[in-house]
Amino acid sequence: MNAIVVYESVYGNTRAVAEAIAVGLGGAPVMSTDETPADAPPADLLVVGGPTHVHGMATARSRRAAMDAAEATSAAPAMSATGLRDWLAELPRADHARAAAFDTRIDKPEWLTGAARHGIAKRLRRHGYTVLDTTSFLVSANEGPLVDGELERARRWGAELVAALPASVADAEVAS
Repeated sequence: MNAIVVYESVYGNTRAVAEAIAVGLGGAPVMSTDETPADAPPADLLVVGGPTHVHGMATARSRRAAMDAAEATSAAPAMSATGLRDWLAELPRADHARAAAFDTRIDKPEWLTGAARHGIAKRLRRHGYTVLDTTSFLVSANEGPLVDGELERARRWGAELVAALPASVADAEVAS
């Protein structure tokens, strides 16, 4: 199976989740939006994730606000320079390719926090992807850390995504 995990991260929590999902996928490559050209050849499974900001996907303004907050608290953000919105806008059409979307968000009811995964999935569908699943992984505060057990849940979710693929795709060796 040829799978890839692409993420945008601000504080490193989304990156950690992406890496755990890749383990569950059987060792798929993990790349930030800075490292992954949007016109890369389509994979059998594209897993895309980002942090939830202001009820949805991060924007240039919300990334700037996060950077300002990090500087005020001496936190060291692990911020992606290329936003997921921009990366997804450049994604070429991939009719019937498979994808999944995830986000990180504060551990509160979704109606309070919003969830970036909805916008990610919507944009993937616009580009012709069949979205197999979406999910959120929880952080305890804006900067994190991840809630206990979320990395293990991310590994399980990656394995569940492989199980949801047709046997002919899932049985092929994971590209490294």
